[in-house]
Amino acid sequence: MRFSLSPELSAAILFAMEDQERRFMVDAREGSLAARDEDGDEIDADENAGGGRYYALPVWDSSDGFQVMERFTAKCKSAPIRKALRAALERGRGVFRAFKDVLEAYPEMEKAWYAFKEKEMKKALRDWYNGLREEWGLERIGEEPEETEDLVLEDFIFRNYTPADFDAANALYLACRALSPSPEAFSPCLSREALARGPAVVAETGKGIFAGFCAAAFSEDALCDIKALAVKPEYRGLGVGEALLSKLLEKPLCKKAAAAINLPGDLEFFARVLAREGFAPLWTRYRRG
Repeated sequence: MRFSLSPELSAAILFAMEDQERRFMVDAREGSLAARDEDGDEIDADENAGGGRYYALPVWDSSDGFQVMERFTAKCKSAPIRKALRAALERGRGVFRAFKDVLEAYPEMEKAWYAFKEKEMKKALRDWYNGLREEWGLERIGEEPEETEDLVLEDFIFRNYTPADFDAANALYLACRALSPSPEAFSPCLSREALARGPAVVAETGKGIFAGFCAAAFSEDALCDIKALAVKPEYRGLGVGEALLSKLLEKPLCKKAAAAINLPGDLEFFARVLAREGFAPLWTRYRRG
């Protein structure tokens, strides 16, 4: 017996997959979940057999949850958070609680975790259902579009730079310069006057915490030279840098001008973002020693 994977049934299955105490099955006739009876006996039906009415849910246990945490940690671009998450994963007992405790200190990254976890569980659910569809002689269903980044970015506010932002912007810029293996790609310091002339945009959390900024200056040949693009380590990997660049390039003066940016070697991964904004490399500089 076949069944459709409706949004309501999908949500119910995802919730049941994490229930480590009770077991559920899909009732194909009713299009809903059915649980064991109070005595713990299995439902009287053929699991996944031919025209069976009931289907066992995708397997999802603590080992699956741990592997998802490992993948999220590996993808985390924030060095301090990644280090803390790895330390939590290396604990013996209480690893799940330790992992959650780390993320609770970083609300934006915590939201990214839950979105990532949901995406991974939906993939497991989709693979399971596609396996059934193949048994039924039906075509596989495709993947859903990813919305993780947009969901996380909703927690950030992007606004125009003001002179009151200078101290926070300068401190972040100098910290990024000091940590970079190619500090020559950075100017020695920021200019308060140049930033005030703009254009420049700032990202802050919903609680008003300064998260990053992007600033440009116009040269004599009307080139929009992006002088700084910096995001605090704990907010990296959430799409904030790309959003800052996009907001800056949307400024009326920037829309009409050619734009350029120096990309340090340790940020080569950001080249994909630049390509999406229409940038192309002019040259690559290498140094030995």
